[in-house]
This record gives sequence, C-alpha cells and structure tokens, in this order.
Amino acid sequence: MLNNLLRILRYTLVRGIILLITVVVGVYLTIIIANGGGYVDEIREAMIREEIGLQVAGNEALRDLTLEERRAYENRLIEIEMERRGLNEHFLIRSFTYLQNGLTLQLGSAEYLLSDSGSRQVQNILGERLYPTLLLMATGQLLLFFISIVFALFLSRRYGSPIDKFVVAMAPTSAAPAWFFGIFLILIFAGILGWLPFGGMVAAPPPEHWFLRALSVIKHLILPVSAIVVSSVFLVSYHWRTFFLIYSSEDYVEMAKAKGLPSSVIERRYVLRPTLPTIITSFALTLIGLWTGAIVLETVFAWPGIGRLTQQAINLFDTPVLVGTVVIYAYLLALTVFLLDIIYALVDPRVKLGVGGDRA
Repeated sequence: MLNNLLRILRYTLVRGIILLITVVVGVYLTIIIANGGGYVDEIREAMIREEIGLQVAGNEALRDLTLEERRAYENRLIEIEMERRGLNEHFLIRSFTYLQNGLTLQLGSAEYLLSDSGSRQVQNILGERLYPTLLLMATGQLLLFFISIVFALFLSRRYGSPIDKFVVAMAPTSAAPAWFFGIFLILIFAGILGWLPFGGMVAAPPPEHWFLRALSVIKHLILPVSAIVVSSVFLVSYHWRTFFLIYSSEDYVEMAKAKGLPSSVIERRYVLRPTLPTIITSFALTLIGLWTGAIVLETVFAWPGIGRLTQQAINLFDTPVLVGTVVIYAYLLALTVFLLDIIYALVDPRVKLGVGGDRA
C-alpha cells in the first residue's frame, strides 16, 4: 500500500514538473511571437516619443526655453516614461519580465482595448468576455458531446440501417467549420424568415426585467449553438459509433449476449466501460474548448466573447491581452492534462506509474 502511494506521488510530481515546463515554454514563445521579437515595443517607443513631443510642443510654459533646452527636457521625459514602462532595457531582459508577469497573472493594462466599464486592466477585460464565451461554448459543445454519445450508441445497434448509412454519408460535411454553417443559418433564419436575430448576445436596448433578458439571450444563442452542433454532429457520431462497434464485436460481449444479459447492461458494462478513458479525454478537452471560444464563429455572430476579443487583440497588436488569453488557456490545458493523468491511473489499470512498469 505504501509503495503504491509513493509510486503515485512520484508519478504525479514528475507529470506536474513536465507540464509546468511546457506551460513556461509555451507562454514564453507566445510573448516572443506576440511582440514580434521586440517590434511591438519599438512601436510603443515611437508612440511615446510622438506623444511627449506633442505635449512639449503645445506647452506654453516652455516657449521661453531655447531649442536645446526643450530637446533636453523632452528627452528627459522620454527617458522617464521609457524607464517607467521598462522599455529602457534590452528586449531579452524585458521578455523574461513579461514571462514572470504572465505566469503570475500580473497582466497589467491593455494597449488599446477597453472593458465595457472603461477599464484598461486585462483581468477586467477578460473577466467581462469570459461569461459570454462560457455560455455559448458550454451550451454548444456539451450539447454536441452528449447528443453524439447517445446517437452513436443508437447507431451502433443499427449498423447498416438507412439512418446509419445517412450519417456515414453526411460525415464529410463536418469538414466545414461552424462559422460556415452559421452564415447559412443567419441567411435563412434571420435574413429570409426573420425568426431569429442576426447576432449579438442580447437585444438592443436590453430588456430591463431579468426574465425577458434571459429569453433574449436564449433567442440569440439558438443560431450559434445550432452552428456548433450541425457542423460536427455527424462526424463525431460516426467516430463514436465506429468506436462502440469495435468493442461490441469483442468475444466477451458475444459471451454476455449468449448469457442473455439485457442490451442496456451489455452497453454499460462491456461497451461503455472499456471506452471510459477515451470518453473522459474527449469530455475534458471539450471543457478546455469552453474557455477558448471560437474566433471566427464569435466574429460572425458578433458574440462578445474571448474568441472575438482575441481577434481584436491580434488586429491591434494588443500584446497584454493576447498573452493573458494564452496564459489562461495554457494553465487550463495543463491542469486538465494533469488531472487526466491521475484519472487514467484510477480508471485504467493498464496505465504505468513507474519506469519499471509498475501499475496502479
């Protein structure tokens, strides 16, 4: 018992260290790329010089100074501002400072973007956009996941039936992304029929009563959620249906059928249970996707989430916001993978916990 506990602790520690190193490397590369290797900082320096130059030129109190004195005063202000922002150091040194701030979630202020309340703090901006993304992606992805699992079990019992052939034929349509289907849904249900809104999260102006506001949000959710489900339901159902068929053809399943066990018991004990690690993995990665949003989908539906915020930050070279989204995603992904490793060791005895081949 003690040896098993020590193996689990050693395994957990090693996996945690590896994931931490992965997060650090990923965030650092993001900082380098988002800053253009120092190019964005050069733009900031140029903007500081221009802003201070305009301030000095428009300051009536400096009219009596000579040109050299005004330049010296201007250069001094530039040096103070550059030092305050840490731009007086080499980019390599600054990059490690950015890395430390990012890993500790000291995200600072955005360069251009603002929150709805007018704040430049990255934490406030991300906090406001997180709820819409969670609402949209949780509704769409979780609905897609559970519909696909149930539908795949249904198809596995009817292999070769007309509906099974229809799903197989429709699976290639999932090559198109959700936003592609979203455009057609908007055209049909918003443009032609006028049943649903074109985009946004709530009607403008928003209803004052909470119940009417909730109904408005649900109405705005229908099209983007439908786009998420329609874009992948056939392919995901086909994937799980094939997976379940493989396990349904095993000898122990045939033996269970020969014993006369009910179909529900056979599916639960002999089909779903062996696939549990894969289902857990798929579900965990689905949860990760809830936080990231979908850049193009949220842009098409004008949904005020993290995905649309990321697209705006990319267009504006707003490095703090970009780094903030990546850091949060990296932590969530690492935490999910870490928990998956522990869960695997508990639900699947084939997972090795030690170098010598020790198992749970």
